[in-house]
Amino acid sequence: MTSTPRIPKAEITGLYGWMLKRLSRRHLGEVPEAAGVMWHNRAVLFSSMGFGRKVEKWDQLDPNLKTFAHMTVASLVGCSWCLDFNYFKAHNEGLDEAKASEVPRWRESTVFSPLERDVMEYAEAMSETPPRVTDELSARLLKKLGAPALLELTALVGFANSTTRANTALGIESQGFSKACSLPLAQPSAGYAASA
Repeated sequence: MTSTPRIPKAEITGLYGWMLKRLSRRHLGEVPEAAGVMWHNRAVLFSSMGFGRKVEKWDQLDPNLKTFAHMTVASLVGCSWCLDFNYFKAHNEGLDEAKASEVPRWRESTVFSPLERDVMEYAEAMSETPPRVTDELSARLLKKLGAPALLELTALVGFANSTTRANTALGIESQGFSKACSLPLAQPSAGYAASA
C-alpha cells in the first residue's frame, strides 16, 4: 500500500540516513515511508524515535495491553499506519495475534477479557476531546493493574495520540507491514467507524 503524504518524502542521505535505512531494513524489511517525510526535520524524527524506544522499554504494563491500547487509539483516530505497524509488531514479538487482529472492532468482538476491554475503553476515553475518563473506570484499572501500570498506560495512550494524530495529519498511511501476520486485521464495524 502506497500513500501520498501531504509533505513529499525527502531522500534519506548521509551517514545517519544510511544507518536509518540499514536498521529499518533489518527490523522491518523496508524503510518506513514516514521516515522519508520526517527526514525534512531530523531533530523531530530522531527525538520521536528516541522517545518511542524509551516507551518500548517501560515494563509495568503487560505488552499485550500496551499493544491493544495503542491500536485502539490508532483505530479511533484513523491512523492506518499505526494500526498496521503495531499489529505487525505484535506478530513479531509473539503477542496474542488473534486478539490484536480484533482491536479495530473490539466492542463487537468476543475475544477480549474484562480487563482488556477496560484498557481499550480507557484508551478511547483519554483520546476523545474532551477526554471522558470516569472515576469508575480509573478505579477499576487502578485495582486491577496497580498505580505503576496505570501510569504507564496513561503515558502510553498520550504517546499513541501524538504518533497517530501526527501520521494522520501528514497523510501517512499503512505500508502493509501486517501482511506478514497470519490473520487479517479486522475492520471497524460500520456503526463504530461512523461515530468515531
